[in-house]
Amino acid sequence: MNPLRDRLAIFTATAAGVFMTVQYFVSAPWMDATYRAILSWMQIIFACALIVGIGAVIKNHLTKIQRKPNERYYSVVLLVAVAAMAIAGFTGGIDQGSSFLWVFNHLQAPMQATVFSLLAFYVTSAAFRGFRARSIESAILIGAGLIVLIGRVPIGELLTPHLPSTADWIVNVPALAAKRAILIGIGLGMVATALKVIAGVERTYMGGR
Repeated sequence: MNPLRDRLAIFTATAAGVFMTVQYFVSAPWMDATYRAILSWMQIIFACALIVGIGAVIKNHLTKIQRKPNERYYSVVLLVAVAAMAIAGFTGGIDQGSSFLWVFNHLQAPMQATVFSLLAFYVTSAAFRGFRARSIESAILIGAGLIVLIGRVPIGELLTPHLPSTADWIVNVPALAAKRAILIGIGLGMVATALKVIAGVERTYMGGR
């Protein structure tokens, strides 16, 4: 641990946090200019962090290739794909008709769609395990879930014309209220964490515990 480095990191984080908070409430030309400059620096920091992240991924998978023979094939495929995409991007660009965009549209996008399609089966299995009427609350959850599921498909309107409107009411009133409550809780948690970072209480961003 380097005390001087730690103090400098805490001071930088505190100053940045205080400034980014105050600039929302104070209107001044120099503050707006400083805010735009910080946003520009954030793009540079993001690019540097991306480079560091790619280096960490390459290092970890090179270690797996050396120490885990059973998993080396996956690591080799990943490293080859990273190198191929980087070469394609730097040599041919990312415009329409480039090899980089072709690989993205014909390989990566279908793979992403395949992974996300598996979420339907995961949600179904989770719903089967969770939708068990063990209490009044779970019975209400099961009933609301069935109404929304059936009301969202054409057979729901064939059963009764009131089912789709009931499903919309459940989604737009009680479910939306619960969603907003969760978002408010997340916002309060973010504010609390930001205040802890500004005050120097939260120091995990420096690599400590």
